[in-house]
Amino acid sequence: MTDILIIHFQMSKNNGGDVEEVMYPTRKKGVAYVTFEDEKVVESVLKKDEHLLEDKRLSRRYPLKVTRYCENVFSSVTSVLNMSIFKDQFVLEDLIQEIKMKSAALSFGPLQSNGHISVQGSFPAIKLLRDFLLLKAKSLSEKDKREEGKSHLRPKRRLQQHRLSTEAGNFVHDADGEKQAVVLDTDVYHYMKYFFPRTFLVNYDLVISNITEGDITTVYIENAGSRSDAGLVLKVREKIESRSVKLHNALRKERICFEKHTRDEKRRYKWACESLKPRYPYVLIIPYDTHIDVIGKSSDIFDFTKEVSRRIQSRFQTR
Repeated sequence: MTDILIIHFQMSKNNGGDVEEVMYPTRKKGVAYVTFEDEKVVESVLKKDEHLLEDKRLSRRYPLKVTRYCENVFSSVTSVLNMSIFKDQFVLEDLIQEIKMKSAALSFGPLQSNGHISVQGSFPAIKLLRDFLLLKAKSLSEKDKREEGKSHLRPKRRLQQHRLSTEAGNFVHDADGEKQAVVLDTDVYHYMKYFFPRTFLVNYDLVISNITEGDITTVYIENAGSRSDAGLVLKVREKIESRSVKLHNALRKERICFEKHTRDEKRRYKWACESLKPRYPYVLIIPYDTHIDVIGKSSDIFDFTKEVSRRIQSRFQTR
C-alpha cells in the first residue's frame, strides 16, 4: 500500500510531485500520512477535486479523502527549569545528564550560571519531566525533615526546604494520598469537558476543581467525604491523565484569525461556525475576540475551516 500511495501522489495527473515519505499503517485505521519534498506540491494535490487510488494490485479503484495535516493542539512547549534548588545536593551537570537520559524526546539548552536551563518538547514529555523533578524535590524535602531532629539547619537550608516542600505540595499528592493534581493543556481540557464530561463526574466523596493559567489548566482531585479513600482519588487522576494523553495524540487545532476584520465580519465568521456544528459533531469551537480556535481530528477541522471560508465568501457575494 505504501508503494501504491507513493506512485499515486507522484503522478502528474494527480497534481503530484516527489514524495519524501509515506507513513502507513498508522494508529488511525485507514489513514496514511504523505510528506512531499516540495511544499507547493501539497497545495496542488489539495486542489484536485477527486483522488481515485488505482493499481493492478488492487481489485478496484478506491476514492481517497485527501486533507492537509494540521499541527498538534500543543505540538511543542518551551519551559525554563530552575535547577539551582538542587545545587546543594547534586552536581547540576550530572543531574542534567541524568535528566537527558530519561527524557530523550526533549531538547535542552545550555546550563546558565544562575542554574536555569531551557527545555523544549511535547506537552506530555515536559509534564513527565516536571513530575520527575517534583518527586526528586519532595524526596530532598523529606530527607531534610528527618535530619532536622539530629542537627540544626542553617537559615539558607531552612528556606530551601520550605520552597521545595511548597512546590512539591502544590502538585504532588499529599502524604495521605487525599489530594491529586493533573496538569493539562487548556485546549485538551476544554475538549474533555465538552465531549467527555463524565470524566470529571464523581461521587460526593470527591471534589474536582481547576485553575486555568493561559495554555495550562491544573485539575485538582480531593477527598471530601467522611471516609478517606486515597485509592479513589488516584483512580480518578489516572483516568483523567489517560484520556488527556489519548486526546493530545489525536487532536489538531486550526485558528481562524480575524486580523483587521470589522465587527460585522467577525459576527459572520461566528455565524458560519455555529451553522456548521451539526455537520461536525466532534469539532469543538472556541470563540475569542481576535480569533476562533477549531479543535478536532485533522480531517474534520480541515474540512470545517474550508467550509467556513466558502460560506463567508458566498455570503459576501450574495449581499
